[in-house]
Amino acid sequence: MNTDTTSNILPERQAKPKWLRVKLPTGKKYTDLRGLVDKYKLNTICTSGSCPNMGECWGEGTATFMILGNICTRSCGFCGVKTGRPETVDWDEPEKVARSIKLMKIKHAVLTSVDRDDLKDMGSIMWAETVKAVRRMNPEITLETLIPDFQGIEQHIDRIIDVAPEVVSHNIETVRRLTREVRIQAKYERSLGVLKYLKQQGQRRTKSGIMLGLGETREEVIETLHDLKANDVDVVTIGQYLQPSKKHLPVKRFINPDEFKEFENIGLELGFRQIESSALVRSSYRAQKHIL
Repeated sequence: MNTDTTSNILPERQAKPKWLRVKLPTGKKYTDLRGLVDKYKLNTICTSGSCPNMGECWGEGTATFMILGNICTRSCGFCGVKTGRPETVDWDEPEKVARSIKLMKIKHAVLTSVDRDDLKDMGSIMWAETVKAVRRMNPEITLETLIPDFQGIEQHIDRIIDVAPEVVSHNIETVRRLTREVRIQAKYERSLGVLKYLKQQGQRRTKSGIMLGLGETREEVIETLHDLKANDVDVVTIGQYLQPSKKHLPVKRFINPDEFKEFENIGLELGFRQIESSALVRSSYRAQKHIL
């Protein structure tokens, strides 16, 4: 990776490299699921986020669902979710998500959410109730919870640990130096603390993710991998940052596939149980394999 972060700003409208171009999803499994999602207005982050891996994941019986509304109390520079005053909590949401998963015949579900700093419990009660509802209606399912930092408050994190999802994920998102710019209301050390606390309290599998292309250096990415390993993270995902709109942080550089492969090899040498590293990798990519 070129470590000169001042000379990598992309010309506006530069075409994406060929390794970022994906074929439209096809196949009966995808078509059937897409029909269900449209018919019943099911809320999956796969469709609302236009995930490039949607066809592959759905074909393997995996999907991601976002809870606690679609308005976030934080204003991260990379994220396409709306920022503002969230709507009132819908206490029927756990059952709605559980029914969606049952209708779609999902084998492994990933749950995520907006940040709800407006709530006294940061949304952690809704998180726990959703996991319990999904399990009641889908007893054979496995679950990953991709959680916010809950401001590092252990009482809220404990609610996630108590319902025992197979994987608990919390994304570090970027390197230490860029955290204030990329994750405006978040803290690098606080995220590491959340991941460490999960493991200390007996969570079997923890996971985190990093985006590249925001101006980080090779050395900073490696430092981040070392930090995650030092806090007992089991699984890491590394992918390319793509700008959601002109209002968001620009892409400083498209990372070459060889560089992603190098970070994968470094991660494996460090001893991570699993690492997914390529341009199109997102947090939930091949999520069902991370429970093994």
